[in-house]
Amino acid sequence: MDGGVPGPLIALGVVGVLMVLLRWAFGRGHSLVQRQPRRGTSDQYGLLVRVAAPATVAEGERICRRLESAGLRVTLAPTLDGPAVMVFPEDVETARAMLDHPDTA
Repeated sequence: MDGGVPGPLIALGVVGVLMVLLRWAFGRGHSLVQRQPRRGTSDQYGLLVRVAAPATVAEGERICRRLESAGLRVTLAPTLDGPAVMVFPEDVETARAMLDHPDTA
């Protein structure tokens, strides 16, 4: 022997490191893989308030872009009742006014 580290010991170390990395990456609650968002009711989105319930996601995205162009912070959320356009409480009046009067910018 040449006094170096034996091959099986290196292989065992590599396997051990891989096990630790895989356990970290795919362990419960700590996965790096994105999960599907859970849908809830409109009142389960914290401070956000629903201002519109579009029929489709595409319609919701159009509404969101329009509200965003006016400087509002807006989210299109998947709810149990379908897509919902949500804004923060301080933006509710402005958002609803814009949605009630489509010609306003």
